[in-house]
Amino acid sequence: MLILTTGGTIDKVYFDASSEFEVGDPTVPHIFEDVGADIDSELISLFRKDSLEITAEDREKIRETCTATSHRQILITHGTDTMAKTAEALQNLPGKVIVLTGAMAPARFRVTDAIFNVGTAVGALQSMSEGVYIAMNGQVFPAGQVRKNRKAGKFEAL
Repeated sequence: MLILTTGGTIDKVYFDASSEFEVGDPTVPHIFEDVGADIDSELISLFRKDSLEITAEDREKIRETCTATSHRQILITHGTDTMAKTAEALQNLPGKVIVLTGAMAPARFRVTDAIFNVGTAVGALQSMSEGVYIAMNGQVFPAGQVRKNRKAGKFEAL
């Protein structure tokens, strides 16, 4: 499995010097370790951005990385605000199962959805057919058929 990290809330940490949250190191390896998951994976940290800062060029870089890898299963951590847009940009990559996930609260928080979302994403990677999906809130949505409902604080089918 290839894990691509792009930043987003899942990897945010409190940065005391500015009294703000900033994107930190990828958290997925720590999640795997904490839950005792024995998953053969390669990690590539593409960038550390809030998803509102992700550009069309960034999405092309994600797509190129997915195309170039020999891995069939690709987990992408991504900020939730533009996750659906990135998922749509990754459609039609033959032979790949790509699942994007993220979190509404940083993985380093005591109360977070990150661990559950990553677990759902790993399960989806192992069970879904070729395609692009978003795993959030205990559900798996096909790319192009999901949106973030900011008011409700969750993802929902279109």
